[in-house]
Amino acid sequence: MRKTDIFWLVVLVVVVALVSGLVYENQKVMRLSQSVTELQSAVSEIASSVNLTASSTAANIAELARREQIAQKSQSQQLQDAVAAVTPAVVSIVESQEVPKLQVTYENPFGNDPFFQGFGMQVPVYQQVGTTTQQVSAGTGFLVRESGYIITNKHVVPDTNATYTVLLSTGAQKVGTVVWRSPTEDLAVVKISGSGYPTVPLGDSSSLKLAQSVFAVGNALGQYNNSVSVGVVSGLNRSITASNDQGGSETLKGVIQTDAAINPGNSGGPLVDLNGDAIGIDVAMVQGSQNIGFALPIQEAKNALANLGI
Repeated sequence: MRKTDIFWLVVLVVVVALVSGLVYENQKVMRLSQSVTELQSAVSEIASSVNLTASSTAANIAELARREQIAQKSQSQQLQDAVAAVTPAVVSIVESQEVPKLQVTYENPFGNDPFFQGFGMQVPVYQQVGTTTQQVSAGTGFLVRESGYIITNKHVVPDTNATYTVLLSTGAQKVGTVVWRSPTEDLAVVKISGSGYPTVPLGDSSSLKLAQSVFAVGNALGQYNNSVSVGVVSGLNRSITASNDQGGSETLKGVIQTDAAINPGNSGGPLVDLNGDAIGIDVAMVQGSQNIGFALPIQEAKNALANLGI
């Protein structure tokens, strides 16, 4: 073999080696690029997951911190703090109706008969001369949404022709619109205009224990707003038959019994635990008894709000 042939053979071998090396390096770069893309995708998924859960995790941490602070307080201090937190969101609901305005005159029942003229007999005769707005009842409710949604009892807002005025703890008055009445439970939802209202957090009525401390807030006797009474959970899952002002009656099942005083006018107000969470809606009392009252479990209200999309 000639020297020139040997030279070109060596050159060919070197060229093949270089090309092979370049192909190998290019494949490595492609595999590295694919790995980087997969890594970026994984990081994006993790970041998305973190973003989705960050707010709920922060809320859970804040709630745990709040409950830890509550657990370190004395029961008396817990009660005072819970009452202070809840009462700004408790409202009075006044029902008003148009009632006949009557005028009375006196007439001789025998008309102009001369025989009876000397007896001076006069009887009252009533005539309607229009209507006037009159307060007919008052109850309680509590704000559950900053946008002005209020939970109360259906028997507090029973009449579709009535006018309802909501009295806030600040003294302000708002027109209340009944947006929902339960067809089966003694529950209703009222809406007032405005936003940024204080609210009562809704607790968990399924985890209640006998002798657990609670308090009721309401418009006692329709006159004393934000009246507070303290007691315990006396019974669970009771069934009662409650009468209303219209002469009807209703059977309520699964209600909470408490010895916290539920006075007339308290209906629709919250029954609250020491965390400041509403665990019931005051609904009835046993007349003539001492300290036997009942509240609807708050879970019924939570289900209703969820179904209404509120």
